Amino acid sequence: MRYFKILFSLLAVSLIMSGCQDDDLSLDTILVPSNLQVATAISDDGSGLVTFTATANNAITYKFVFPDGSSAVAPEGKFTKRFTRVGLNTYLVTAVAYGKGGVSSSKSLEVEVRSDFNDPETKQLLTGGDSKTWYIASGVKGHLGVGQNTNDDGPIVDGGGFFSGDPGFGPECFYDDKMIFSLDANDNIQYEYNDNGESFVNWQFTPQFGGAGAEFVDECLDTSAPEGEVSVSLIPASSGISLDASTGTVMQIGGNGFISYYIGQDHYEVLSISENKMVLRAVQGNDTFLAWYLILTTSPDGIVGDAGGGEQGFQSQFNDLLWSDEFDGAALDTDNWNYEIGNGTNGWGNNESQYYTDSESNVKVQDGNLVITAKRESEGGFDFTSARITTKDKLEFTYGRVEVRAKLPAGGGTWPAIWMLGADWPEESWPGVGEMDIMEFVGNDPDRISSALHFPGNSGGSAIVGDVTDLTDVTSEFHIYEVEWTAEKISFLMDGEVHLEFDNDDSTPFQDDFYLLLNVAMGGTLGGTIADDFQESSMAIDYVKVFQ
Repeated sequence: MRYFKILFSLLAVSLIMSGCQDDDLSLDTILVPSNLQVATAISDDGSGLVTFTATANNAITYKFVFPDGSSAVAPEGKFTKRFTRVGLNTYLVTAVAYGKGGVSSSKSLEVEVRSDFNDPETKQLLTGGDSKTWYIASGVKGHLGVGQNTNDDGPIVDGGGFFSGDPGFGPECFYDDKMIFSLDANDNIQYEYNDNGESFVNWQFTPQFGGAGAEFVDECLDTSAPEGEVSVSLIPASSGISLDASTGTVMQIGGNGFISYYIGQDHYEVLSISENKMVLRAVQGNDTFLAWYLILTTSPDGIVGDAGGGEQGFQSQFNDLLWSDEFDGAALDTDNWNYEIGNGTNGWGNNESQYYTDSESNVKVQDGNLVITAKRESEGGFDFTSARITTKDKLEFTYGRVEVRAKLPAGGGTWPAIWMLGADWPEESWPGVGEMDIMEFVGNDPDRISSALHFPGNSGGSAIVGDVTDLTDVTSEFHIYEVEWTAEKISFLMDGEVHLEFDNDDSTPFQDDFYLLLNVAMGGTLGGTIADDFQESSMAIDYVKVFQ
């Protein structure tokens, strides 16, 4: 018994000493990375590309942290980042070197990078200038499709040559997703993906998330999609797809983010985008033979105006740009526009309550928009000021399509209008010259916009009128207002949907030149009572385009 106790004691001492030696060895080998150096190769071609190369003693991997909120792990210490803010900008980047046991050291450096790439139109349509929610367009044929990526002739864009999903073919986990794109305080794009717990995963990736991996059987799985917002960069496309079939812009989603259907890819080329529809193309992450297509809509019901498989959306006859103003300068371009000053005759014939000025407090170009502001202030014997601009003698045309993207003012008594008037006015009288109201809105009736035609026998209260009702966001979001004008027909649209059609003929004044007008009136025969608490409100116009 005593011998056993001695042996046991010796064994315990041996184990203790062995454990102490192991601990000492571990402490000796856990060394904080030192002498961290970061080299940069900054492109000078305006691409915004910078290659970072980090080295350090005792480092086993590296991480780069960027000011847009994104980061990248680089086991070899090398990573190329594209900075997308237009112009010459300085960015603070942090490199972190990790050693054994997770110990780390870091170093921050500034890089000055020039980027010439810019796609403000895609950025605006994607985010709505603030925040916009997108959904899978489940009611559209081809909302998920797959085809061959390239052949000997280059990239293929076929919308899904191998498979083009019928409306509603997929599972609920695909259709209940919300993709929210927004702008932060620094005008950077942020992306938040809400998959309600499960995403639709391509069968080749299902084992990665605990799925069965059965061939050609996609599954609804918890992908642990990033929670909260991740950054999105808009970068130039390199696929070689012609600009006839693509915007030339790619969305690069940070934080291992993806859009609704998981294919191991975070780069999505924007083939087309409008106010309420977006078509994306992405190459499968583990199989570059395949290109996938997604169609998104801003409608929670998965429907868009030009949904396939049912009634075809409106098809314009006019697609060649004749004239445009995108308000990208520092001031209103007076080569394109005239100011109209005053209150006209009898309140511009409508008993309107405002005095039109050319003051910047009433009309200006700001942040890529034309801004017309109606204000409660005295001028010219009237209690309100605003602005009215026209293209008379500068742009007058017969037939075509006018497209205006605008956000409307709010408040009782406001009466914004986007309209056209026969070029012979005022030499010829109204309504003989004709009037086309592309869009009118009344702040006292905030869930409705209307369009109208005025001509002899059908003017004033007897005008030909069409409207869109049950609206909720025309004062908070941009929408597209259009008129398509031919010798035989005049059609008025909002966001691609027709709400008024008129059979035109030689008996009407709509066979001659017209010009454009933009204004915000106050009160009058249509604007009605002005709210006592009204102080000011603005109509913002992103662009005006004329096609023939």
